[in-house]
Amino acid sequence: MSTPDHTQGLTVITGASNGIGAELARIFARYGHRLFLTGRDQQRLEALADEIAQSRRERPLILALDLNEPNAAQDILQALQQTGESCAILVNNAGYGQAGRMHQALMPDQIGMIDLNIRALTELTLGFLPQIIANQGGILNVASTAAFFSGPSMAVYYASKAYVRSLSDALHYELASHQVSVTTLCPGPTQTGFAQRAGIDGPLFKLMRPMAASQVAEAGYQGLMRRKRLVIPGLSNKAAVLLSHVIPRHWSMPIIAWLQDKRQN
Repeated sequence: MSTPDHTQGLTVITGASNGIGAELARIFARYGHRLFLTGRDQQRLEALADEIAQSRRERPLILALDLNEPNAAQDILQALQQTGESCAILVNNAGYGQAGRMHQALMPDQIGMIDLNIRALTELTLGFLPQIIANQGGILNVASTAAFFSGPSMAVYYASKAYVRSLSDALHYELASHQVSVTTLCPGPTQTGFAQRAGIDGPLFKLMRPMAASQVAEAGYQGLMRRKRLVIPGLSNKAAVLLSHVIPRHWSMPIIAWLQDKRQN
């Protein structure tokens, strides 16, 4: 089976301001994809677009916006439509987590995770699917190893990533006959701003030897191009996922709760 086509349309990457999203943008550009990048930070998007253009690649189109806003996904769809281009590959990378017991958490933070990690991802996927199918392109959804567990002290985040994994698996099956690839990228601890925003960047996080964002992004890109359903970068992350199929949840949940609580200190 051929690799997803990217000659007839753009690659749309959300959460491209920094971290895994920015590294994905660099990698897609290096392999000749034309890009449409979105993220919250206009200045970082501009700098990334300039960096890519200076490497003799076509300068990406950029749109700074917060996907947590109710109409943000529609704004992206309309912005791309106005360029006269179409989407060949969609990379749903934007997302965040927030540590803490659910009964002690602020409701806007918890609902915000659902809005970004689930609603925006689903809305963009639905909106761009006709173009992706027409281009016989692909979708790369960034989930997490958290998708394989229930996660006390980050309950909503873990649940949201389980949704991403389940949706992506189903789409991988549904769209195979249309020559569309759907890949789920499930990284573990990674050197990005995620841990700091989530409040889990304590000393234990560094002891877990997080992977470089560039390594995670490269694994995701290669997995998409090879039409893999699931990509879990790193041996320790693969081992953790393997254990999720062996250890009962009533055993794994106390361990996860302890780890999350420790990572906050």
